[in-house]
Amino acid sequence: MPHGPLSLPARLCLLAWDTARPVAPARLSALVRAGALVELARHGLLTDEDGIATPVDLDAAAGDAVLDGLLELVRESCPHSWRTWVTLRARVTLDAVREQLVAEGWLRAEKKRVLGVFPSVEYALERVAVVDALREETRQVLLGPSPVAGVSERDAAVAVLAAAADLLRQDHGAREQRVEELTERAGAASPGPANIVREVRAAVSAVLTAPAPP
Repeated sequence: MPHGPLSLPARLCLLAWDTARPVAPARLSALVRAGALVELARHGLLTDEDGIATPVDLDAAAGDAVLDGLLELVRESCPHSWRTWVTLRARVTLDAVREQLVAEGWLRAEKKRVLGVFPSVEYALERVAVVDALREETRQVLLGPSPVAGVSERDAAVAVLAAAADLLRQDHGAREQRVEELTERAGAASPGPANIVREVRAAVSAVLTAPAPP
């Protein structure tokens, strides 16, 4: 995929952009946070210790404002499981990703007032054709027929989390084995990341199936 500069959380935020079927804010926050957790694990900045997301080095940084913000939050907080971190204060990560995408020209921020009083920001997609291409490429990763072994670890992680959030409207039963293979591929460097992807994937799926707040 020719979208190297985009981090996992940024890619997932863009993939979720569907005006015909918008993703609820709580679910979008969980998806974007899941991507950030996996990205930090892939960078070796978070590791798994008995199911707990644990910073590896107190001085290390990812060099990305979104990822470093989450890493700092994990460092300053009580220990939590990966599944807890998928939803805990997840809106913070979503807001940071949106700001980053606005700064990089992917989104346009439009300030408005709710009921003419309360300030609000709405976002519009700027690079529609590029995001459509990204969505189609991710769908091809998820549905095949290319061998999983030929998929990059990052693309595998994007496809797995997008499938967990049902962004691509895939056939769940027919593609379950493919998703599991992609999960393993996403953590091909070592077994730890694969287990982390599996944990956050389950958390995203749980948020998706939970009743939407009124």
